[in-house]
Amino acid sequence: MRFTKMEGLGNDYIFLNCLEGTPADLPDLARRLSDRRFGVGSDGLICIRPGQTGDFTMEMYNADGSRGAMCGNGIRCVGKYVYDRGLTAKTCLTIDTDAGPRELELRLTGDTVAAVTVDMGQVRPAQPVELAAAGMALTVIPVDVGNPHGVIFCAKPETIDLEWLGPLLERHPALGERRNIEFVSCPDRTHLDIRVWERGSGITLACGTGACAAFGAAWAEGRCDGRVEACLPGGVLALERRGEAVLMTGPARTVFEGEIL
Repeated sequence: MRFTKMEGLGNDYIFLNCLEGTPADLPDLARRLSDRRFGVGSDGLICIRPGQTGDFTMEMYNADGSRGAMCGNGIRCVGKYVYDRGLTAKTCLTIDTDAGPRELELRLTGDTVAAVTVDMGQVRPAQPVELAAAGMALTVIPVDVGNPHGVIFCAKPETIDLEWLGPLLERHPALGERRNIEFVSCPDRTHLDIRVWERGSGITLACGTGACAAFGAAWAEGRCDGRVEACLPGGVLALERRGEAVLMTGPARTVFEGEIL
């Protein structure tokens, strides 16, 4: 089985071309391949399938084998994958996801994709939730970006013990379903500093939907302008409000290709 490892801001996934067939037991495959000691190593597995209503379909699994509805960094890599391999000549694509179709604009350097702009759709913050975790009182803003998030504003995200707090908040009963968790600061109106705990994958260097969730929550609270740079440990995403939707622009890179025997 051939595979390709790709990353967006260090958020790395294993990609499989499933246009003509799919391996058995994808959740188990995701767990085995994502293991960073005994597998290839990644934040999850993404299968590229034929489109339903769009050009292609993205089917995503987290590192623990759980299904993910949407992945902002992963979908940029899908755009690069299908264009760079000649599976499409289009630079404007529609990718079907479990969260609905997403529109991509591919940005080329020479004859390869260097960056991608994604219409991430509506970002919907809900009313803040007050809860307690690890002996602390926290205010969490639930946000829907096609998948569930919880945004917490703080002075210095880099000081948060994310490895301890992340699992507690991901499954906190006050938040209902399992959530991705973002700790966010707003140093000024055009920048967000973000650290992310991704459900099913743990601490990651970046999260596209998480950056959009943080942006939506900051906008709803009047903390930022309509264009920001989201600064994550793995790099920077450009985010822009366009009506009710958020546009996300960031890089996509192929790391290596391989074969599992």
